[in-house]
Formats: sequence, structure tokens, C-alpha cells
Amino acid sequence: MTGIKSAVAAGGRRAPHSARLVSAGARALGAALATLLMTHNAEAADPIIGQASVVDGDTIEIAGERVHLNSVDAPEEWQVCLDERGADYRCGKESASALDAFLSASRPTRCEFAGRDRYGRFVGTCFRADGKDVNRWLIESGNAVDRDTDNKGLYASAQQTAKSNGAGIWRAQREHACAARVGRMNRKPSC
Repeated sequence: MTGIKSAVAAGGRRAPHSARLVSAGARALGAALATLLMTHNAEAADPIIGQASVVDGDTIEIAGERVHLNSVDAPEEWQVCLDERGADYRCGKESASALDAFLSASRPTRCEFAGRDRYGRFVGTCFRADGKDVNRWLIESGNAVDRDTDNKGLYASAQQTAKSNGAGIWRAQREHACAARVGRMNRKPSC
């Protein structure tokens, strides 16, 4: 009702009821088509290739597209983990720095997509120019854990290698590494 009063007060005329319905229907149809195209593109997207920049330990950006690494869960930038002496270290920052160095060693990066996550980012598996699997390397180097809920332990062997070697977040005793890693995130450890 307020819209009618303001249109009349401004000396304007309101569109007929049928025109308003068509306009609302067109907007709804446009939104539905955009959602359908976004969903289709996420599943059938061609790989994206380019110079990757690191957003955080499990997310990169290529050509303006954010890519969350499939089945990978790295500490957040602000997170603190425990080292072998029980001292805090910034494992999230270390994870992101290690990923940046790894990607820099062989450019460009190619990502194959599996879909989109709840934040609208592409989810994919990425490879360096030399063919090395970025997702696997992050877990094997101890800079991330296998998010086994996604792919039934796709990188379980890589995680076991990191644990056995005491790499990255596995420098501390297992239970301390996991507890420190999930920190303030109010969720159960995935390791």
C-alpha cells in the first residue's frame, strides 16, 4: 500500500495489475534460469587453468573464480596448532604459505570441478603444470586433513603418510593436533 501512495504522491501512475504480474513472473523466471545455469556449469564446467593465488590453506583463486579443494580441510588462517614441544604455532598461516610455495614451483594450475559448495565456490581437484595433485599434496604434507565425509576417505592413505611422518599438524600428539586445529569452530575433529 505504501508503494501506491508514494507513486500517486509523486504524480506517477502505477502499472496495471497484469503488468506487475508479468514483471514479477519474468524476474522469477530469470532467477530460476540463473540458478539452473549455475548448477549446470558447476557440474559440467571445463577445467580452469591459470595462475593460482592462495586465499587460504584449502581455497585458491584462478581467473577470478574461487576454488575450494575437494575433500581437503585445512586450518583457517587464524588457527593455532601445537608443535612437537607443545608450543603454539600458526598452522593456518603455515598451511597457506606452504600451498603458495608448492603452486609457485610449477605453474599454471589446472582445476577440474566436482560442483559448488554452500558459499558458491567451485569445488575441485587441482593439479600443477607438472601433474602433481595439489589436494593430495596438502594432506600428505600435513598441511590439511582428508575430509573423509566428502569422498569416503579419498586421501586416507595420504593422511596416514603425514601422520606416520609427523608432518605439519601431525607434529604434535594426534589428539592435540586435532583439538587445536578445530579450535573455536564448534565442530568435531575430522582427524
